[in-house]
Amino acid sequence: MAKPTTLTDEQRSQRARIAALTRWSKESPAANAARGQAGLLEKFRREVLADDPNVLEPELTRRAECRRKLHMQRLSFKASRARASVKNGGGTA
Repeated sequence: MAKPTTLTDEQRSQRARIAALTRWSKESPAANAARGQAGLLEKFRREVLADDPNVLEPELTRRAECRRKLHMQRLSFKASRARASVKNGGGTA
């Protein structure tokens, strides 16, 4: 059994970069991104159906896409607030 080692923050970061580069040297990032986006859109479709179980295509797809855009806009807003907070001395965003 290997002896547990204590790694510094820098060593953990290096180990994570090595793992990521190993993965991406064997896989297509585009395929993974496509799977992730498809899964996210499916999540939004489920949310739309939970709100209105009677919605049909193509309205379901339109609403799910709007939810995706809403999600991305909220992330963008949150990131903008965080950047402003750091710029202005690090208060809460």
